[in-house]
Amino acid sequence: MKHRSSPHSQAGSSGQDDDVALFRDAVADVTPVSAPQKALLAKPRPKPVPGQLLRDEREVLKELLSDPLDVTEDIDSNSVFVRPGLPRNIARRLRSGYWSVRLELDLHGFTTDAARAELVRFLHDARLAGQRCVRIIHGKGLRSQHGEPVLKHLVRHWLMQRDEILAFAEPHATSGGSGAVVVLLKSNHKTRTESDD
Repeated sequence: MKHRSSPHSQAGSSGQDDDVALFRDAVADVTPVSAPQKALLAKPRPKPVPGQLLRDEREVLKELLSDPLDVTEDIDSNSVFVRPGLPRNIARRLRSGYWSVRLELDLHGFTTDAARAELVRFLHDARLAGQRCVRIIHGKGLRSQHGEPVLKHLVRHWLMQRDEILAFAEPHATSGGSGAVVVLLKSNHKTRTESDD
């Protein structure tokens, strides 16, 4: 038995053919894209490296390492140091706690080289943070090989070599005594003089 298509189905298929023909006619000039295009985005710039600061720090470490301490030097007599040109009463003020100690470095357990590097980093960070008065605990040398306070002598020797150190003094026994040193650093701001403090 033959099936005949209805007039509605014939009209529908010719309508679809007309739509397809119209669409093809409308997009005849369009060129197909062969591959998906990727947007070219600018790469983020790397953060700047403080090259000069790093070079300065390396230079300071190099200078410190090239200036060994003469162990025959009597540094115990130098339990107080005041940069020339500054009033001597700065040392007394340091000992009495006139300036509040804001940061502290404990060098117990450090080797000589590690202590030196740690001291340089500590002083640098303290200045960046705007700190004026810090305490460095170097110990009394009671556990050292010969019972001598080698690190104590070295720390004070290193401090005297650094320009940012205005003064240091051995604190009272309650604040560390001969096992520590309280240090006054140069201010980052040049609006006040040390005699004003």
